[in-house]
Amino acid sequence: MLKPRLPLMPKMLLFILAGFLLLITLIPLRLALTFSQVPEPQAMLVLGGSFGRMKFTAHLAHSHPNLPIWVSDYSSNFAENSQIFLDSGIAPERIYYDFCATDTVTNFTCNVPDFLAKNIRHLYLITSDYHLRRARAIASIILGSRGIVFTPIAVNSHGKSPESNLKVLRDQIRSLLWVFTGKTGASFKPLG
Repeated sequence: MLKPRLPLMPKMLLFILAGFLLLITLIPLRLALTFSQVPEPQAMLVLGGSFGRMKFTAHLAHSHPNLPIWVSDYSSNFAENSQIFLDSGIAPERIYYDFCATDTVTNFTCNVPDFLAKNIRHLYLITSDYHLRRARAIASIILGSRGIVFTPIAVNSHGKSPESNLKVLRDQIRSLLWVFTGKTGASFKPLG
């Protein structure tokens, strides 16, 4: 008796769906395990786009003098960002500047290799309150897929409205694209 065979497309769809389900199951487990192993942050990651975030991070750095600071921002902001930290008395050797990022997804994908190379598995994630939901969604996928946990810290944006659900969903899809292909799809969307 012949067994019915599924055509190629449904097989591929089932394979992709199984991979996706495995991933969304493994990431929370991996994060829980990492958090139990590394309950305290080992570094700070501040997302660029606001000098208020830099000032907040400089202030926070005084209460965590042994934590290195990653600044993911545009190179055009380097002079002002570095001056904020210098004026706050933060040693320049504590700060790692990343100018690779072009948007929030690449804020994370550009820095993951550095975090892994330095065995950093728990971060303070610093961004504005209006931006935190999207940053957390992206970080959960990108950092979580690599076993890096984060403790989010929201900087007051003085009433700026939270980002749209569509933006969050778009960047979750882009984050999954990166996990599976190593590509962020940054060239297919406007900066943001």
